[in-house]
Amino acid sequence: MKIKVLLPILLLFTLSGFSQNHDEKKEQIKALKVSFLTTELSLTTSESEKFWPVYNAYEDKVYVIRHDKMRPIFKKLGDGALDKMTDKEAQPHLDKLQAADKDLFVLREKLIADLRPIIGAKKILKLKWAEEDFKRKLLDKFKDNKKD
Repeated sequence: MKIKVLLPILLLFTLSGFSQNHDEKKEQIKALKVSFLTTELSLTTSESEKFWPVYNAYEDKVYVIRHDKMRPIFKKLGDGALDKMTDKEAQPHLDKLQAADKDLFVLREKLIADLRPIIGAKKILKLKWAEEDFKRKLLDKFKDNKKD
């Protein structure tokens, strides 16, 4: 139980020391997330061995969709470009975003189907909760660093 209290504190202190490049930050966040999720889900060694390959493959696919499909659209629509578009010009971009959102939804459904025999429904629900908690803590720490 003490580890559940100490882990978020450790997470916040570790994140405050970021001065590395983007790839190092990404790897550090990933390591913190692994530790956080393992603790929050109370994964056994056996569950971890099966869970992480499935979850990491899911995360890799999500990254590809967000960075290869969605990011270019958001970049194209940035800097006031969206305000200058007509509905007709905006429609193809909206269609691409909807397709990417659908891809993300389908991936999440597959993740749940793949994880159900490994960790069960209760831990899948805990996973969703822990992912949101991790993001919230990360964003809070980022906001705190911006104030300094």
